[in-house]
Amino acid sequence: MASSSLKGPATAAGKSESRTQKPKPENRDESELLTVPEGWKEPAFSKEDNPRGLLEESSFATLFPKYREAYLKECWPLVQKALNEHHVNATLDLIEGSMTVCTTKKTFDPYIIIRARDLIKLLARSVSFEQAVRILQDDVACDIIKIGSLVRNKERFVKRRQRLIGPKGSTLKALELLTNCYIMVQGNTVSAIGPFSGLKEVRKVVLDTMKNIHPIYNIKTLMIKRELAKDSELRSQSWERFLPQFKHKNVNKRKEPKKKTVKKEYTPFPPPQPESQIDKELASGEYFLKASQKKRQKMEAVKAKQAEALTKRQEERNKAFIPPKEKPVVKLKEASTETKVDVAAIKEKVKKAKNKKLGALTAEEVKLKMEADEKKKKKKK
Repeated sequence: MASSSLKGPATAAGKSESRTQKPKPENRDESELLTVPEGWKEPAFSKEDNPRGLLEESSFATLFPKYREAYLKECWPLVQKALNEHHVNATLDLIEGSMTVCTTKKTFDPYIIIRARDLIKLLARSVSFEQAVRILQDDVACDIIKIGSLVRNKERFVKRRQRLIGPKGSTLKALELLTNCYIMVQGNTVSAIGPFSGLKEVRKVVLDTMKNIHPIYNIKTLMIKRELAKDSELRSQSWERFLPQFKHKNVNKRKEPKKKTVKKEYTPFPPPQPESQIDKELASGEYFLKASQKKRQKMEAVKAKQAEALTKRQEERNKAFIPPKEKPVVKLKEASTETKVDVAAIKEKVKKAKNKKLGALTAEEVKLKMEADEKKKKKKK
């Protein structure tokens, strides 16, 4: 008994020492601890991890638009086949226009129902089955971004949505290549499928585009980030010095009023009181006149105004009868007598022209021709 009692406290002391002694941490860099080693993948969730299955069944349902009915009816057997592999049932109700997914007793993965829910949501938002079925993989996620309520004006909303797609879908294709995500713009939503890091960037670009920030700026920053990620030394450093800083150029300036009111200098005294009608009449002397005299004055003032208007009207009528001012006549300059004309020489030229027919030979040319004809006759004899 004594030996057993002696061993007891000794073992208890040893256990307490072992608890207090902590393992010495190895000297490692924080960057090594935070980074995931290349080629590492999270092991897939198998039936061995949850052999007993789930306690209760859970289900999700979603509606789909009328134009998707034909496509869903065609590809529904493929959807059922893909979900049956994970022991999830799927039903399509064409009367109500809804899709439902629910777990079974054989379902072992508790998160697969959430992925099945995302699958039917993507199918309802015009995503093809080939892309939507990727959501059932462990390393793939999805994000459905609602953009309908971000812009009030419909025309502005359509323009910004088209800006996100780009000419012939070039902007959307560039985003897909940089984020490794599949992006589908349909109606008032943007559906994206891919890794978590890519989905985060896609959401930022989409929201910025709807806030009137062109997607090309975000694409440029994504391209720079991708190049910086290749350098192992820069992974643990801040990248702000490398990223471009874009300024807003279209800042709305405050509209200035057309008529600017100049403030008067402040005076402690109040402004003078304006004169009343009685004061004015007292100053002019009208107050003391009789009613008949006041009436006569008014009539005289009216007649004077009428006379002025009549004279103005008469002047305007007489303007039509006033002849316009004629331009002064320009006198022709007399012919200069400096250059004298030889009249006799001109007369001789005229006479020669009359005697000579058009195309006729001169007298000398006729003589030469006669001599040539005589010589030819002599030679023939």
